[in-house]
Amino acid sequence: MAAADLPDFEAYLSKIKTHSIEKTLLPLIKQISSLVSTRGDAAGGAAVQRVGAAVACAVERFVAVGETIADDNPDVRHSMVLACKEARSAGRAIERVCSGTDGAGMVSAARALLAAVTRVLLLADMVVVRQLLLAKDKVARSLDRLESVSNFAEFVRAFTEFGGSMVELARLTAERRADLRDERRRAQVAAARNVLERSTLMLLTSSKTCLRHPGSASARENRDTVFCQMRRAMDLIHYVVRDGLPGHEEQSQEAAQWEAGTALGALRGLTTQVRAARARGGADGSRRRALAATLRALVERTHDFTDSAYTSHEHRQRILALAERIAYELERLVSVAVSLEEQGVSGTLAALESACAGATTAAGELERALIAAARHQARDLASLAEQARKIATDLAHIGNLRRKIASSCGERESERLHNIASQLHEQLDHIIEVCKLLRHIAMSETLQVSAKFAEINLRIYGPQVVTAARTLAAHPGSAAARENLDVFVDMWAWLLADAARLAKELLDLTDERPDKQQYSSLPRPGKHGTTSKPLKAVRLDSDEQAKIAKSGLEMKMMSSEMDAETEKWQGADENNDIVKRAKNMSSMAFAMYQFTKGEGRLNTTQDLFTQAEYFAEEANRLYKIVRQFSYQVPAGTAKKELLEHLDRVPTYVQQLQFTVKEPTVGRAATFSKVDNVIQETKHLMNVISKVVTTCFDCANKVPLPWEKSVGVKRHQSVAPYKLDFTGLSAGGAGASRTARDDEAGGGGGTDAKPGGSSSDTAM
Repeated sequence: MAAADLPDFEAYLSKIKTHSIEKTLLPLIKQISSLVSTRGDAAGGAAVQRVGAAVACAVERFVAVGETIADDNPDVRHSMVLACKEARSAGRAIERVCSGTDGAGMVSAARALLAAVTRVLLLADMVVVRQLLLAKDKVARSLDRLESVSNFAEFVRAFTEFGGSMVELARLTAERRADLRDERRRAQVAAARNVLERSTLMLLTSSKTCLRHPGSASARENRDTVFCQMRRAMDLIHYVVRDGLPGHEEQSQEAAQWEAGTALGALRGLTTQVRAARARGGADGSRRRALAATLRALVERTHDFTDSAYTSHEHRQRILALAERIAYELERLVSVAVSLEEQGVSGTLAALESACAGATTAAGELERALIAAARHQARDLASLAEQARKIATDLAHIGNLRRKIASSCGERESERLHNIASQLHEQLDHIIEVCKLLRHIAMSETLQVSAKFAEINLRIYGPQVVTAARTLAAHPGSAAARENLDVFVDMWAWLLADAARLAKELLDLTDERPDKQQYSSLPRPGKHGTTSKPLKAVRLDSDEQAKIAKSGLEMKMMSSEMDAETEKWQGADENNDIVKRAKNMSSMAFAMYQFTKGEGRLNTTQDLFTQAEYFAEEANRLYKIVRQFSYQVPAGTAKKELLEHLDRVPTYVQQLQFTVKEPTVGRAATFSKVDNVIQETKHLMNVISKVVTTCFDCANKVPLPWEKSVGVKRHQSVAPYKLDFTGLSAGGAGASRTARDDEAGGGGGTDAKPGGSSSDTAM
């Protein structure tokens, strides 16, 4: 059956925002993919009929859990019942088609089943989201009540209620954060939780001070700022958990508040667009407009560097010159593209190549210049933070001094407070500027979010240290004001420590040293390669990418399965070589999947072949490690199965190495080699996944001294709703592994109940 007839698995996975749903869907997607792709070869076969029956049985168990959720949640009952009904019908249709000969019927039934199952899972996820939003609303109501209290008795009761609500919100947000797939969303939830945790004590002291001194404007400003920041953090939680839910896809205003691009992101986006123009031999009107928009965004973001008072003159001039150079090269590129589109002049292809090369080179130089400018300022952050901490310490002593000195000296102390506040604001402005630049050069979503919230928290809470000091200066004998200032000074120290830690991490990451993990980069020439004469680097066009899309998707699913297997070893020591090698191979397989889509760090076919060589070498290392481990496994079924899978590894390694070494001439032959390399890598990845799974089973089923040496612990899986398809066969040859999987993992999920983890996670 043609690959074009297969259901669009990417479309279903793109709707999924959480790991729990993804892990539920992947086994079903793999099974359906196997059924559809082998339908023409095994029509009416007993193996296909058994798999169809296994799918229908798993769907029945799945639907039973969905109907239980519907009974417990009236707000989604109607939609859930309809979705479960569709899923049950689609499961029965799969079973019927597996007994017939209608290939087209198989495709339509597979699409219907995936759509229905995805809908049920999303509805179940909506229940979890609703629980979290209800907990958030409860905290918001508690905050409103706290803000309106007028005496200490009411305040104590309201704060007790607020504390209980916060504990529940902390538990639910911790579970949601761990379940989210998107790195940026996880980082945003972590940042919001951090704000709520640290602000709770400030809320207590600022509210007490405001109640003790109701006429103090500075005390009220402290309290109102804390309330504002906590509400902002809860708004962020609301935004993140609603992301992707039906009816909430468009959140442009909220996105503008929480999302912000970086200069590094704009540069890399521009480089990608230029490379695409080079590969296509030009750029049409829409792509030219996209280039112009990206250039505008880049120039706007570089203003944070050039407008900063703390950027050196040399760095500023270098950045401005490179930005002008990029604009010139892009203008050349657009001019050549217009000539190609209007006149089709073949001689301009060389000019297009020159313009693209010039723009790419200038973008790389600008990236290095921006990083150098940010690093130059980040090196001073540790000393800036230390000075700012000393200034805050001076502020903390003002109240004590006011109690000891005569009233005639009050004016002198007020002037001293003003001077200290001016110094603090100056240091604060510099630190905020550094955080802003660090966000622009951050190379991961987590670091970008961390830098953004470090900047926001410093900007909001930094001046409040001075405000708390003013309250204490006005009421030097107030214990509440003294405690409030101490808490704000502590918060100031925390924020400075966060900024210093962020700067150190980014300095380490941008330091021009060899990568700590070689698998994250392509193997360097002469180190891992075995091809004596490198092939000419070729890029795949869109048609070629479409032809290998199915193999790439299968590679991605295997990579996800490998990640799921390594996650089971949660208690493993970081020096566990089996887990380390498996993660390395999963990372490389995912990079090869990205290559099939024209994305990621592998840009040419030579990059892919070099990565495949290193993949084979890593598999060979894993084989040797597991072989040593197998000597410690007692004789029995587990060891026999492990050795059966393990003995297949050298064969697949050799096949992959031979395929990579095979010489090719011409584009068609190169594409054929790409397809063969991906197929061989996929076969090797499949057997490695089985080896890792069996290793884990051996470590769980038998007491091994090896567990102590590498730190393996028993794995326990806890999820809000256990909707399980793992009882299905992994291949199209039948359901022979079902009994073993049920024995090892507990089977089909019929006993799953809603409710989530029982652990109370504190912030």
